[in-house]
Amino acid sequence: MITQLRFDELAAKHNAPGAVLGVLAGGEIHLFATGVLHTGTGAATAVDSLFQVGSISKPYTATMLMRLVEQGRVGLDTRVVEVLPDFRVADQEATKRVTMRHLLTHTSGIAGDFVHDTGRGDDALARYVADCADLPQDTPLGAFMSYSNTAYNIAGRVIEALTGQVWDEALRTLVLDPLDAGHTWTLPEDVLRFSAAMGHTISPDTGRPVSASVWIPGFRCDGPCGGVITSAADLLAFAHLHMSDSRLAMMREPQVAVPSPLVDHWGLGWNLWTWDGHPVFGHDGDTMGAQSASMRVVPDKEVAMVLLTNITDSTSFQLELFGELLRELCDIGIPPRPSPPAEPVRIDDLDRFVGTYERLGDRIDITLNDEGTALRLRNTVKGIMAEFDPPLEFGLTPVSDIMFVGRESDAGRWMAVIFADGYVHLGIRAYPRTG
Repeated sequence: MITQLRFDELAAKHNAPGAVLGVLAGGEIHLFATGVLHTGTGAATAVDSLFQVGSISKPYTATMLMRLVEQGRVGLDTRVVEVLPDFRVADQEATKRVTMRHLLTHTSGIAGDFVHDTGRGDDALARYVADCADLPQDTPLGAFMSYSNTAYNIAGRVIEALTGQVWDEALRTLVLDPLDAGHTWTLPEDVLRFSAAMGHTISPDTGRPVSASVWIPGFRCDGPCGGVITSAADLLAFAHLHMSDSRLAMMREPQVAVPSPLVDHWGLGWNLWTWDGHPVFGHDGDTMGAQSASMRVVPDKEVAMVLLTNITDSTSFQLELFGELLRELCDIGIPPRPSPPAEPVRIDDLDRFVGTYERLGDRIDITLNDEGTALRLRNTVKGIMAEFDPPLEFGLTPVSDIMFVGRESDAGRWMAVIFADGYVHLGIRAYPRTG
């Protein structure tokens, strides 16, 4: 098992002001805390501190819906309009045909990043879904996987309609209370009773963490896609539920292949991988409040690990930490991320990739460099999220005739960019070609 000293070293190496690691192995829980919750106050991180976990909220929402499936109150192939008769998006066929399975597997095609504040009232989700009426499709319904926060918020509203409770209350009834998860909350007024982390960004001037400008994980209507705030122990209890409850095992069955080398398949709420012959499931989460979290579970080894941090991006921290733990506890290696090939790949017709690829909320511009010998990518976030996500720009190196990799700096992580069927796939989002 990792030592406290090693955890301290890794957190410092990866610029995390504070972090908590939770490991479930051999039937025992091991918890480690390091650093501070807030660089401005110096408050120490504790093992029971609460962190925003962002999109790890999605498996919670999927679990809630699966509990309602177990109760016979809805089916995975039930159409949304059967539960929400007033549901509308711009595409009439999508409106009529989109199902619960489409929502949970990110195959609805509905514009995936509809970030829209509908207030703090209990009607926040109802108002959000009503405002989806003019949303376009990023991709055709059921065509392929493209990550969708919007779909999970719609699923949250379905849960409200079926239970008669707001999503936050239904979460407690269906998942949290049965787990005795008293350190998991969704609203600031509840979190304030606990030791809670403040997010941090990296100063471009000093390269050191500075406190973020906001604490919020997101708007209230974003609860189903990203609103959970929790402790490492509670998150491990959630992981153990999914290892031990056979009724939830189907959530780990592959539903759709992912057009990205970072994930093999998507299940019902879960990322799915096979590493060294072992099934692995999990999820990551980043928030507007500049916090980042990761969970990985190896069910046949009965091992789960979670990392909670108060820094914008903990990918490199997570990869090194989880890599060491998986080798020690499971004899499993994490496959390397995509990177430039040892031998250069030659592509003569780069012009065919040049153009604009756009979805609601952001756009990608693919251009040639000044010499016309290589591609460049610029990703520009639009609207309310532009404040939190500055433009991203880097050169692209071909790995195959359709896949490229690039990174912002020599120290940055490589990102995969795939061109297929008139779309650019950046990470796990699909961008249709528009120009």
